[in-house]
Amino acid sequence: MAPDWWRGAVIYQIYPRSFLDTNGDGVGDLRGVLAKLDYVASLGVDGIWLSPFFRSPMKDFGYDVSDYRDVDPLFGDLADFDAILSRAHALGLKVIIDQVWSHTSNLHPWFVRSAASRDNAKADWYVWAEAKADGTPPNNWQATFGGPSWTWNPSRRQYYLHDFLSEQPDLNYWNPEVQDAILDVARFWLDRGVDGFRLDVINHVFHDRELRDNPPMFHAAAPATTTQFQYHLWDKSRPEALPFLGRLRALVDGYDARMMVGEVFDEAALERQQEYTTPPDRLHTAYSFFLLQAPEATPALFEEALNAWSHATGWPSWSLGNHDVERLATRLARSGDPRHVNVLMAVLLCLRGTIFIYQGEELGLPQANVPFEKLRDPFAIAAYTGGAGRDGARTPMPWTADGPSAGFSMSADTWLPLDPDHRPLAVDRQESDPASTLSFIRRMIALRRYHKALREGGAAPRSMPTGVLGFERHVADERLLCLFELAGRSAAVEIEPGAKVLGRLTDDIEIASGQITLPPYGCAVLQLPPAILP
Repeated sequence: MAPDWWRGAVIYQIYPRSFLDTNGDGVGDLRGVLAKLDYVASLGVDGIWLSPFFRSPMKDFGYDVSDYRDVDPLFGDLADFDAILSRAHALGLKVIIDQVWSHTSNLHPWFVRSAASRDNAKADWYVWAEAKADGTPPNNWQATFGGPSWTWNPSRRQYYLHDFLSEQPDLNYWNPEVQDAILDVARFWLDRGVDGFRLDVINHVFHDRELRDNPPMFHAAAPATTTQFQYHLWDKSRPEALPFLGRLRALVDGYDARMMVGEVFDEAALERQQEYTTPPDRLHTAYSFFLLQAPEATPALFEEALNAWSHATGWPSWSLGNHDVERLATRLARSGDPRHVNVLMAVLLCLRGTIFIYQGEELGLPQANVPFEKLRDPFAIAAYTGGAGRDGARTPMPWTADGPSAGFSMSADTWLPLDPDHRPLAVDRQESDPASTLSFIRRMIALRRYHKALREGGAAPRSMPTGVLGFERHVADERLLCLFELAGRSAAVEIEPGAKVLGRLTDDIEIASGQITLPPYGCAVLQLPPAILP
């Protein structure tokens, strides 16, 4: 087993609540994941990332953990998880699990004990602070979901810190006992056989010990949530987190072929992504929200990402969608042309780094419509301005075009409603269609797996006509030129003699006299002659 299998790998994110329901309660479960592992393997991906399935009151749908070492009965039990591990490994798939270590549920026994008094064994395991003289919170920090990051606890007569919901109190990483407890959690799952961790908001684990106020961020118009009113200088991305990453890395590297990918949410997206992956004692890789929150998918966007990492010593990860953002088919492929989705996914699968694909992206699913009265996500409700927010990316996976819940559940009453517009894009409709997005994604993943330059090689942007993204991927004597038309109009690109098109990713490509013409939203990967060294 290659210790660096994750370099250049393609990982498929599964949001268990919405993947497949096997017991008819309208909520996806671990047995549903197990039932569809053959489908996941058929995509050609290298592994899966499972979003949280641990015991939780589900205030934030699993990102508020009350027991790190057990499965919530809603999803099954530890035996179900072990069955997933066994089957996935038999299929050649790695298994990465979500770990939410910056905070717990307020019902976690650690917090229940900590909140009981100021002098018990867990009293300093969370971030507690005195009120100001007038009773207001100790500083101006604003939570990610809006409102102050502080909630008053009457038992302790103190405020506690929460970067997200009040039901998600922040752990106090200044306390070495907390770090040790988290390392024990990591050992539990590593010993069980997981191949790695996706670390939720890992740059939130430390806070400023002096609790200094964050500086204001000025806007021309008021933002949707109060967290955007300030630069988060003191409540996240603190340098003290880096030594803790070193402790984690030493632990994980003590096991064969394991890895960690961090979610790093910061205003300085690319800079922080690199900081958290600098060898040898930090994360194996990390992704930021640089692409996930981009307002437009332009050549300049991807060129900036490639250039930022051209001399970095770490290893990046990239994704265009996940359970926290509007689906890319709506957010970025605004033309409504299915080829627009295909070309953006092709860009993703040609980037240098580890690639994450969110369930349903291989089908080209658009953002689902969820009426306000059926919204479940607390953030979608709190920041409601007319759209479905995160819930629009979390609706049930459509496996069949027909049936009460498109093959997701035996029940017509699912935890989030199925969008009727997703039915024509169901897996069974696309499986046998060579022109479908599903077929295209399979071809792209196969191309990436076959060519070492795409998985492991360097990357260098090329000068291109307006609206065209082009970059070279290279390793040893293999050179590939990746071309993508992103503006929706045909474009001619000069190519060097001897260039050969690999596969047939797009119809209507024309090659003549040192030039390739791409149709609107067309793409091509060309094999170039080996470079002539002086």
